[in-house]
Amino acid sequence: MTATVQAGDRVIGDGQPVYVIAEIGINHNGDLDVAKQLIDGAAFSGADAVKFQKRTPEICTPRDQWDKERDTPWGRMKYIDYRHKVEFGVDEYTEIDRYCNEKGIHWTASAWDVPSVEFMEQFAPPFYKAASASLTDLELLAAMKATGRPLMISTGMSTMAEIETAVGHLGTDNLLIAHSTSAYPCEVEELNLRMIHTLKELWPDVPIGYSGHEVGLSPTWAAVAMGATFLERHVTVDRAMWGSDQAASVEVMGLHNLVRNVRDIEAALGDGVKKVYESEVGPRAKLRRVRADA
Repeated sequence: MTATVQAGDRVIGDGQPVYVIAEIGINHNGDLDVAKQLIDGAAFSGADAVKFQKRTPEICTPRDQWDKERDTPWGRMKYIDYRHKVEFGVDEYTEIDRYCNEKGIHWTASAWDVPSVEFMEQFAPPFYKAASASLTDLELLAAMKATGRPLMISTGMSTMAEIETAVGHLGTDNLLIAHSTSAYPCEVEELNLRMIHTLKELWPDVPIGYSGHEVGLSPTWAAVAMGATFLERHVTVDRAMWGSDQAASVEVMGLHNLVRNVRDIEAALGDGVKKVYESEVGPRAKLRRVRADA
């Protein structure tokens, strides 16, 4: 069985090139110029898409946290004011939409509440992403699925029962599932990459991918070798920047190396059918002492 989903002008899934998502999230720290630098970096690296996060702060921030003061790059301020500071609105996303179209790269967002889904619809994203924190928010999942666009769900911080409930609620049509562990950064001992195989066995008609938060690149390459059909990694201009996701991100040249080696791994995997390559004919004639038919 071949598991594929059409996302805009691309097909994601079995037998297709691995679809690479550069997760910008809120690593732009509310600065459109930084967002554009990251879009440039993702396009340069050969990523297929960039992804942001869209929230309605008053819905997504617990009421008892609103007035608590936090130290931020803009000084000490109430947490609800900080949430607005890093949240892009229609003007910024209109420019992001224009800029991504100019660069020839997909863009989308993780919508964290139903009004954010309604907001994003004006930009006709190729797919939606539900963050791991939203896996049990069945109302939100249903709102994204109801748009008719593909929905990618991430499975970090979730039990198998919670994953099964979400998939049962959504159905497997137009669905993608990302294995993930929600620690930022994540220790390699907790990555549990064999879950990729588990998810493939449970839902063979659904493209399975990997959303990684580890330091380094090798586990993400291993995920491709294990059959991940799409990847997501956070990207930043500088891992030392202020922000909760920066330490679990890769910088632009790291993303470039990630994508380049993903393409090498794809080429190296082959089709599993044994053959004698043209490049082997000369060494075979020179080095093999006993013919198989002798």
